[in-house]
Amino acid sequence: MRKPTAQQMTAPAPPGSGPAGAAPGLGRRALALTATAATLAASALTLGASGASAGGGTDAVDRPGRGGPRTVCADASLLFCEDFERLPVGGAASMRWGIDTRAGTLTVEKVRTAQAGQYGRHGRHSQALRVHTADKGRAFMVIPVDPPGNSFYGRIRVKVDEFPTAPDWAHYTLVEASGEGAGVVRPIGGQYAPTVPGVFWGVGSDGGPTGDWTSWRESSPSVADRWQCVEWQLDASDNRVQVWIDGDLQEELTVDTETAGGADVPFVFPDFGEVKVGWQLYQGGTTPAEFDLWLDDVAFGTEKISCDA
Repeated sequence: MRKPTAQQMTAPAPPGSGPAGAAPGLGRRALALTATAATLAASALTLGASGASAGGGTDAVDRPGRGGPRTVCADASLLFCEDFERLPVGGAASMRWGIDTRAGTLTVEKVRTAQAGQYGRHGRHSQALRVHTADKGRAFMVIPVDPPGNSFYGRIRVKVDEFPTAPDWAHYTLVEASGEGAGVVRPIGGQYAPTVPGVFWGVGSDGGPTGDWTSWRESSPSVADRWQCVEWQLDASDNRVQVWIDGDLQEELTVDTETAGGADVPFVFPDFGEVKVGWQLYQGGTTPAEFDLWLDDVAFGTEKISCDA
């Protein structure tokens, strides 16, 4: 491992479960994954402490939210959208996406008024996905994708109760995209840097030609206990990753073919087939010992979705 810097080498993520589920408009790979989705949904029903109950995702139809205008999932042009409003409260399960957990759970829960009110007009939502893990556990939605031109935008609303402050260089991932070809791309993740000290958002990758790296920046601190709108773009034309936090482009987090990873070889995307959204931490002995975050309005599209949608 290299000496820890802002271009920090991190431990590779343990292998996760495969893609799951298919929804209209997700393309040729998604259609082939329906059987896998059914298996994952059935498995979810027996998770016990991990919890699961059968239920479908939110349909992309023009419908009003509770006490407010229509939700972002009314936009039929989106490649994928989940606002958790039509899923039953309890262990999460859907025929449109799968579940990958280890020492973690996914549950659909009611969002208290105090929580919801922190993210503006989207305070009308009454349900969100709670992600809970212990130590170096993981808990992800696994969403099949087949983006046109291998490029797409993503957007999540997220509130992390606490970020890690131990061990040194603790590395976490919230969004990971993978598929055919070597490597995974982690547009939304971060790291605890004891030399600052602080926790910071970072873009990263693992398993590809550029190896295992996370490029965090002090200009993008990870803020706990507050709802934030987090967006990203994966542009295959130059293997560019861009990140926005609450609508502001995090310019120092941008990487591309020639600037990513600090290696002497080009950074290249795999042929994306799935996206994981949730939480994973790769080192043990963490502070805190357990992690909780809330996710809402998970959406992918061919154009920037924005925080106002």
